[in-house]
Amino acid sequence: MTESTTAVRPTALVVGGGIGGMAAAVALQRVGWRVSLLERAPEFTEVGAGVQLGPNVTRVLRAWGLDDAVARVAAFPDRITARSALSGADLGTLPLGARCLERYGAPYASIHRADLHRLLWHAARDRAGVTLRNEQWVEQLSDDETGPVSVTTVDGHAEQGDALVGADGVWSRVRQLVLNDGKPRTTGHVAYRAMLVQQQLPQHLRSSQVTVWLGPRLHVVQYPVRGGDWMNVVAIVDGPVPAHPDDWSLHASTADIEAATAHTCAPLRDLILAAPSASANAEPWRLWALADRPPVSAAAQMARGRVALLGDAAHPMRPYLAQGAGMAIEDAQALATCLAFNAEPVAARLARYADMRWRRCARVQAGAIRNGGIYHATGLMRLGRDAALRALGERVMDRPWLYSYTS
Repeated sequence: MTESTTAVRPTALVVGGGIGGMAAAVALQRVGWRVSLLERAPEFTEVGAGVQLGPNVTRVLRAWGLDDAVARVAAFPDRITARSALSGADLGTLPLGARCLERYGAPYASIHRADLHRLLWHAARDRAGVTLRNEQWVEQLSDDETGPVSVTTVDGHAEQGDALVGADGVWSRVRQLVLNDGKPRTTGHVAYRAMLVQQQLPQHLRSSQVTVWLGPRLHVVQYPVRGGDWMNVVAIVDGPVPAHPDDWSLHASTADIEAATAHTCAPLRDLILAAPSASANAEPWRLWALADRPPVSAAAQMARGRVALLGDAAHPMRPYLAQGAGMAIEDAQALATCLAFNAEPVAARLARYADMRWRRCARVQAGAIRNGGIYHATGLMRLGRDAALRALGERVMDRPWLYSYTS
């Protein structure tokens, strides 16, 4: 299955069955590639967190014919409001809803991560030429230019294809086999997350908007999911690295998150204290350590030969621009666009993909790092941040460079 023998339908091996891997499978099938997707978990699932999808992302999903599927499970907040975690005062507002559609031609959505993953999984599963395999732990890969790209799993199973896409997350095995650049770095921040049933919250705590609470060394974000029936709450605080930083769903102590937010304003404390009784899950809070890498510095960090990296495997980022899943979906669209250039060798097409994506991804990574410092600011920097938000509001909260992007 070399480049000279694959004129009919080339095959891409996609390692990783999360949002990025599923998005890659959907996008590649649309441009005529067969896909063999390998996922190490025994089933295709996602953890119970939320995802914000800016118009740069919903625009792609619409192009894939998934806008109706998104509309059935997402919420569409009418605004983002920044509030002081200390006083509760409104600091600034970014209108969404009709304003977002008017300006960017696509909506701003908030969605349960499992719902987004499920609709991508259905789209991939239902398309001819896509094979999904579970319990496939990739151990080795080969791209020696004399034959097909191949991977071998820990149990000896072998797969061959014309290109290999590493979409296996922050702690990517494919990245280490290709770049061998060590583990991602932990940031010193930990995130507590909860999914709440809105009807089980007091009326004054329910919300249909995105609210970002900004406080010294912490921030909390809340927004609706599942058509507004549930609320996703994430509190990010300075904290020690847990024993298993690669686990995205660690047990979290309710007492710890309540203590971390004890100095905040009454409305925010009320929300945190209400979480156990309104939780959609048996355990109200889960925990994970934030990890990332420095911003991408060259195209070679996203593609080498006939192997490409996508999503968190390529550019893991902090969540302070709410674009982790979004960048993976953008990557998938760009990858498919480039691999559709059938007259070029696969390696050249992947080099084109990396060149198209690395600068934008680096900018988003750097912006997320910068936003983290702003969100968690203390002292005079915090006062300056609050004053700027009060004075400029939408002008500093909107990001046309981010939301107007098309690949």
